Amino acid sequence: MNSKWPTRRLADITLATETATPQKRPNAEFDYIDVSSVSNTSFEITETQTLLGKHAPSRARRRVNTNDVLFATIRPTLKRIAMIPAALHDAICSTGFIVLRANADLLPRFLFYFLQTAAFISSVAALQKGASYPAVTDGDVRNQAVPVPPLPEQRRIVAILDEAFEGIAAAKANAEGNLQKAKTACDAATASHLEHSTADCPVQTVADLAQPHKGSIRTGPFGSQLLHSEFVDDGVAVLGIDNAVSNEFQWGKRRFITPEKYCSLQRYTVKPGDVVITIMGTCGRCAVIPEDIPLSINSKHLCCISLDQRKCLPAFLHAYFLMHPSARRYLTEQASGSIMDGLNMGIIKEMPVQLPRIEVQKATVATLQGLQREASNAARVFSAKATALDKLKASLLHQAFTGQL
Repeated sequence: MNSKWPTRRLADITLATETATPQKRPNAEFDYIDVSSVSNTSFEITETQTLLGKHAPSRARRRVNTNDVLFATIRPTLKRIAMIPAALHDAICSTGFIVLRANADLLPRFLFYFLQTAAFISSVAALQKGASYPAVTDGDVRNQAVPVPPLPEQRRIVAILDEAFEGIAAAKANAEGNLQKAKTACDAATASHLEHSTADCPVQTVADLAQPHKGSIRTGPFGSQLLHSEFVDDGVAVLGIDNAVSNEFQWGKRRFITPEKYCSLQRYTVKPGDVVITIMGTCGRCAVIPEDIPLSINSKHLCCISLDQRKCLPAFLHAYFLMHPSARRYLTEQASGSIMDGLNMGIIKEMPVQLPRIEVQKATVATLQGLQREASNAARVFSAKATALDKLKASLLHQAFTGQL
């Protein structure tokens, strides 16, 4: 902080705020702001809930007014910080926030920006307690020192930051728009190329493409076959939704069973090149099992397909399932109008596939991988630009409160 500016405790430069008991007015409507309602990137209230008093959660206990500043005391390092806009006059927020109402010596927007600084977050984070839900108390926040330059200087700093951050937000929105355009173009090119490469090809079902033995298409163990209590810290891996949810294989939360338990579940073993599809929870995600997979089985949340790779390449079926227009139409129709809501092993087995020759599949996969590399490059460019903009914002905040603007 600028040593030339006086510092004061937040408790000394903020006013008392009101508590609320919406339950006493059971049929009255109110706007409710929960901690999850605040974006920790835009620092805006992105949504509210309109509730009746009789439906008010017990944590809806703090009344807020225009220009109040909210700071989430639960997981403070997540920086859930917002300023109440005029449209939310007389709303109610969660007790997960402290409500800070600036007095006459402090501009609310100056306070709003100060709470976003790395120095303030670091100071508050040092006081948090609790392993599962780290939090600080209202008193911890109110005891924090805040620089309080004269009001004209506060106005000058706020004006500079407002203009700079508006430009940063516009630049980030433009970068996000370019990324979305690149992704849309990649998806359209992928679907078009798949449709073109499969035109006039014979139709087979997924069941026709699987290896010619029982269990080549399977879900994992159900019910008492595998209990949650049987998971251990090491052993044979159990694959689930988190391994396929991004539409490529990734390690998520590790789950294991003992080698002894595996002996009774060997028929659920997944192998390199198997295609797995999520059929519970987040349905319809798809991934190909990599070559370096350790000994693993799939859970009941996945349908696992062992393909006859003389007929169909795993990467081709993966792309076909996710992007081919006819596959999307089939799945939409089979899932009663809502993609993947009713997905099951029977639907997957009967899905028709317009199947070109293996040589065409290989060429198609190579083209699609090239398109995917272009999309990945666009994502890296966006990520780098977003990181640079975030660093610029942090630098401006640091300069603003150390007297360098």
